[in-house]
Amino acid sequence: MSAWIRMIKDEDANEALREVLDLARTPHGTVDNVMRVHSLRPSSMRGHVYLYRAALHDDTNTIPMWFQEVIASYVSMLNDCAYSLSNHWANAAHLMDDPDKAARVEKALKERRPEDEFSGGQLAMLRYAEKLTLQPGRIEEADVDAMKSAGVDDGEILEANQIIGYFNYVNRCLNGLGVTLQGDIVGYYSKDGDAS
Repeated sequence: MSAWIRMIKDEDANEALREVLDLARTPHGTVDNVMRVHSLRPSSMRGHVYLYRAALHDDTNTIPMWFQEVIASYVSMLNDCAYSLSNHWANAAHLMDDPDKAARVEKALKERRPEDEFSGGQLAMLRYAEKLTLQPGRIEEADVDAMKSAGVDDGEILEANQIIGYFNYVNRCLNGLGVTLQGDIVGYYSKDGDAS
């Protein structure tokens, strides 16, 4: 566990905090520092867990999971958030199930040239992600219309907006409190390919 503020260990948690820590547990059975950093304020952790799961892990989302993780990774790259990028790029690369494609996509995103690997609706969503992250006050209806013109429906626009908004939130929380990956298991998927 590592951050610039105190984080409470499982064994030192009171009953109320233990309940929220159990809610925040990963498939690995651990509580990642991104959630544990809220341990001094369990209600904040509870809200964060629900927001994260609604934005990125809701079964009703129709954007493919691999591309949800690409959006998350791109926002985290733009925000220079090593914590989120490490986790969500590992997930994106795993879900692509094509190391060559993953390497090309990573290079395109790092160079801020998503058009090298994406087109259509996916490219429109990545351009929206970049502008909303770096120039939020300059977003206009035309940015949303560009996604619609590329075939992205309103529900998927909302999904993309929520993923982008969530990662801008969490990147700032992590960077602002000096949260590191120390003690975390990176990525959602186990080595054998299943969520664990």
